[in-house]
Amino acid sequence: MTISPERRLLPIVTDEEGSDGPCSSRRSAMTCRYRCGDACGHDAPNTSDNPTFAEVMQDAISRRTVVRAGAVIGAAAAIGLSNSAPAAATRPAAPGAPGKGKPPTKGPGRGPLGLRFEPVAPNRADAVVVPPGYAQDVVIRWGDPLFRDVPAFDPRRQSAAAQKRQFGFNCDFLEILDHDRDVKLLVANHEYTSEELMYPGYDPAAPTREQVETSWAAHGLSVIAVRAARRDGRYEPIVGHHMNRRFHTQTEFELSGPVAGHPLVRTSADPAGRTVLGTLNNCAGGITPWGTWLTAEENFNQYFANAGRVTDPVQAQRLTRYGLPSGETERKWERFDDRFDVAKEPNEPNRFGWIVEVDPHDPTSTPKKRTALGRFKHEAATPRVTKDGRVAFYMGDDERFDYLYKFVSRDKVKRGTSAAARRANRDLLDHGTLYVARFTGDSPGEIDGSGRLPADGQFDGAGEWIPLVFGTRSYVPGMSAEEVLLFTRLAADQVGATRMDRPEDVEPSPRSGKVYVALTNNTNRGAAGRAGADEANPRTNNKHGHVLELTEDRNDAARTRFTWNLLLVCGDPADPSTYFGGFPKEHVSPISCPDNVAFDPHGNLWISTDGNALGSNDGLFGVVVEGRDRGRTTQFLSVPRGAETCGPVIRDDRVLVCVQHPGEIDGASADAPASSWPDGGGSIPRPSVVTVWNTRGRKIGV
Repeated sequence: MTISPERRLLPIVTDEEGSDGPCSSRRSAMTCRYRCGDACGHDAPNTSDNPTFAEVMQDAISRRTVVRAGAVIGAAAAIGLSNSAPAAATRPAAPGAPGKGKPPTKGPGRGPLGLRFEPVAPNRADAVVVPPGYAQDVVIRWGDPLFRDVPAFDPRRQSAAAQKRQFGFNCDFLEILDHDRDVKLLVANHEYTSEELMYPGYDPAAPTREQVETSWAAHGLSVIAVRAARRDGRYEPIVGHHMNRRFHTQTEFELSGPVAGHPLVRTSADPAGRTVLGTLNNCAGGITPWGTWLTAEENFNQYFANAGRVTDPVQAQRLTRYGLPSGETERKWERFDDRFDVAKEPNEPNRFGWIVEVDPHDPTSTPKKRTALGRFKHEAATPRVTKDGRVAFYMGDDERFDYLYKFVSRDKVKRGTSAAARRANRDLLDHGTLYVARFTGDSPGEIDGSGRLPADGQFDGAGEWIPLVFGTRSYVPGMSAEEVLLFTRLAADQVGATRMDRPEDVEPSPRSGKVYVALTNNTNRGAAGRAGADEANPRTNNKHGHVLELTEDRNDAARTRFTWNLLLVCGDPADPSTYFGGFPKEHVSPISCPDNVAFDPHGNLWISTDGNALGSNDGLFGVVVEGRDRGRTTQFLSVPRGAETCGPVIRDDRVLVCVQHPGEIDGASADAPASSWPDGGGSIPRPSVVTVWNTRGRKIGV
């Protein structure tokens, strides 16, 4: 289907559904307040003077001056880290060539496998919109019971006791895991709460204890047994199944790895520094090769009040780099629990910002916060097995001008997902090397911030993984290994990592091993006093974001050198600053603000969006990454008004997404909702998991 300029919805932002504020996307001010503590309304925490490409590189071809922290890397190489050290540098295969596809033939049944459906047009419907020939249904929604003793959901009679046994709010990461022949396990996290949309009569200045404790319970994680329908693509939750679990802000989590027990994670409630209550602001995640679930703690900073009262300059610098608020928080939790007041419990924030490992297959297990993977605003932890059997995990730090990371395990993985394999790998994530990425472009002098392609026709170049820490060995001058892991952002600042445009989800291709990074946006790029454009982040005032493709040695993810290129520079295809892998732009769907990414069985990359700055609802898009159709982008669904598309799961017979914060539009409330999805009839909106299938029993996009 050709999407003509007349049908394309051009950038439109109204007072009702968005603003031209610091975020500069269609994300509402309400979303900014509750989701990330209004991060874009404050100065970016990264004020380091890391070099730009122009400062680092005088000769891009020879790359003689790429390494600013060469002494650190040289020392690491000289020491020799046995099988966990940075591997010898090699130049991987060149990135994929630009797409040269023909215009698509109209209608389903044509085009690349997996993407043979009629594109969904940009819209503002208060519904999940799918292509002709597809159907959708809600799997589970906020407030639905996981256990039999739970009362029916009633927004006017909510309680913390009930919410601890119901599906939580604002689901984000999602996966479906095999359990037995007839039952699968749906795992989902609950990133944040939007109190104004949850509680009728809510007063933001004076929340009640019951409301606060209910919000504590609405955060966290869910594990739900589900049964697939035999005749269509529905899943049915099995209420009361013995595998069902809820993890919330009062659940015990274990601190694991090098930081466990360190003085900077000890509190009055936990003097040993090994047991943390809860997990906060969980965003994207991943599944390990041994079948456990990794979930990422992201904007944890917004929950901790009164950083401005801290007088110690070292601690104040650390708090500032992680963006903790100087005064009270949006939700006022500090009024009800001292651990959310930094002035009273200065180490409590250090117990959040980690990757958490959960074993959904063992209902008696305690989740572990894996401190060897560093502490920052984590997005994702997705694996790729190295040539020698170790595992590399890729992670983004979702903040303007922050970094991309990789962790490589010291030990080899035991293959399989059996209970024996999970036991054998239970400590794998406690030992390894943590790296941060530095990118170098190969078109010096050609990047002017406009998004204009360089003379070679691609945004591309090379890069390296800079080691930060291995076990108790730090490669950052002046910082111990524990300090590097606790204050990873400050360590990465010191070694000259490349400042990126909000690196969010990261996903290695199961076919090619190439790694894809969603860079959502950064309207501060090129602003006064801020870093300008570079080839990996080629636009100033970057409203729409881009997608980066990183190519390492095909057989060894432990290598420290890579090449890279941009697969997409997002936005309106009619905008000359956009790029779709070289595919003809008049035949792609407009896409803005890429967030979560996943792969289908055919090797296509699927991208969900967050804060579409083009004026239409967020959605889910399939993108061809290899061959003559490379860059071809096709919208598969859109979500309701005010919502974000999260956690895509792409199977051959089903697509699942989380519909997060429907109706989160400025001026809306539980008393005056802006959406009634999914229940209709003027009801309050409820974040939910949705499944989509082909009504004729065919596979998705075939």
